[in-house]
Amino acid sequence: TAPLQLKEINRNKFWNRMAQFQEVMRQQLEASMDKELEKLLSVTEGADVEVARKDFEGFKKLFHRFLQAKGPSVDWAKIHRPPEDSIQPYERIKARGLPDNVSDCLDKLVVVKLNGGLGTSMGCKGPKSLISVRNENTFLDLTVQQIEHLNKTYNTDVPLVLMNSFNTDEDTKKILQKYTHHRVKIHTFNQSRYPRINKESLLPMATDLGTMGENADAWYPPGHGDIYPSFYNSGLLEQLISEGKEYIFVSNIDNLGATVDLYILHFLMSQPNGKRCEFIMEVTDKTRADVKGGTLIQYDGKLRLLEIAQVPKAHVDEFKSVTKFKIFNTNNLWISLSAIKRLQEQSAMDMEIIVNPKTLDGGLNVVQLETAVGAAIKSFDNALGINVPRSRFLPVKTTSDLLLVMSNLYSMDAGSLTMSEKREFPTTPHVKLGSSFTKVQEYLSRFESIPDMLELDHLTVSGDVTFGKNVSLKGTVIIIANHGDRIDIPAGAMLENKIVSGNLRILDH
Repeated sequence: TAPLQLKEINRNKFWNRMAQFQEVMRQQLEASMDKELEKLLSVTEGADVEVARKDFEGFKKLFHRFLQAKGPSVDWAKIHRPPEDSIQPYERIKARGLPDNVSDCLDKLVVVKLNGGLGTSMGCKGPKSLISVRNENTFLDLTVQQIEHLNKTYNTDVPLVLMNSFNTDEDTKKILQKYTHHRVKIHTFNQSRYPRINKESLLPMATDLGTMGENADAWYPPGHGDIYPSFYNSGLLEQLISEGKEYIFVSNIDNLGATVDLYILHFLMSQPNGKRCEFIMEVTDKTRADVKGGTLIQYDGKLRLLEIAQVPKAHVDEFKSVTKFKIFNTNNLWISLSAIKRLQEQSAMDMEIIVNPKTLDGGLNVVQLETAVGAAIKSFDNALGINVPRSRFLPVKTTSDLLLVMSNLYSMDAGSLTMSEKREFPTTPHVKLGSSFTKVQEYLSRFESIPDMLELDHLTVSGDVTFGKNVSLKGTVIIIANHGDRIDIPAGAMLENKIVSGNLRILDH
């Protein structure tokens, strides 16, 4: 047994040495990062330096945690389905009805929209929130109309807060002037600006704090989990608490289903003081189209958000299954303001790091360290999920989504979209537009008017295809123009359960 014991001692020594070596490496990397960040601050003057210094403090904490990480952030064996009572059906919440004093509840609410994204994936310049989605109304227009309608109907004062990024702030602020005479107070704050790091050296690629020229790709907004420190640091959180506000309703600005729900608000406000729910995540039933969406699990006795990026490779198919994980996160969240303040001041906000690798246009491989707003659910007391109808999740990420919300499938009232009563079944059709429709301008040029889609189940369009006025699409319609061909669907055409292929030109004479 003596040689075996010796082997064991030698093995332990080896692993101890390895651990010491890794710790030294980590310390050296952190020292190099600190030095580079100080260098960036030293070559710039003015107010930008103080803002950047605050941002860098947050980045250094994230970088430190990134270097400490060992393997996957979840142990698959510890994952359990959430207990029955931790995800409430929306019907149960709605059955409680509304109080007589709806305006009292609304007076304690703030609506926050995540407005950091650009419209580049849809071929648009500037903030995504400024893309027209319905009758010339932008995402931002619809949001303002919804809140103004609430304020007028209930004689209340729900403010709108926009979390901008350095990419969207300037353009958004210019456009806000047009809402001066609307009955809604609008505040903005900026999320942090973090340096992208070179994948090989793990050091910033920026040469100064500028965002132009060679530094155009050197910076990024670090995901919507940054809302907590940025909101706190802006002073706006404290200001809203002093005005008597208690909860924020947070959602992505491109989710047209994320309107203020009075039943959920009443549920929050009517909790007994000691059992106040500090965080509600709206989830909805998963379909085959949502397999990548984050889901709620029970982990170490707490409700926790599990994202696909955290799942060990061997379990990705299991994660995507609709049978084991039946719900996904809509990113519509109701969060207590005083709880955010407490967790920020105690540095107790615990969120997993999302490591987002990217390859820039020049071929450089970089890494972005990000966090997700919903990941903080495990830090809050009495957190809950509410399983809401699918109608509360209507994101517009592509022109295929845009076609749905521009069509007669939806009717609009005071900035809110609802499924038309003329549609006989509540599900939305599956629409897949090809690469010729990716950019909004191209997409618009291919429709003389948006087709009637009330009875549509499935639409696939590929290649050089245009639609005349008053086209009607029903059942399953597949239109494929092969390379070099073009298909013009004539005005007034009615296509029901049809496959159209080949070449069909309609020329003016």
